[in-house]
Amino acid sequence: MPTRPRYPMPDFFREALLERGLMDDYLARPPYQQNDYIGWINRAQQEATKQKRLNQMLDELERGGVYMNMKWNG
Repeated sequence: MPTRPRYPMPDFFREALLERGLMDDYLARPPYQQNDYIGWINRAQQEATKQKRLNQMLDELERGGVYMNMKWNG
């Protein structure tokens, strides 16, 4: 079974987490979620879509109990 590619954390991503004080919440998520968020955000072709996805992730981390618009019990 092939493994999914591992994505490095982009600077804009790290800065957004730090600005919102959500780095610990992000790092508390399972590695697959961390990786999925980075890949999903970076695959956006338009800057507006990338920003929308980044904001969704930040909001989900802030609220807790949500992962990619799905209920998550972590």
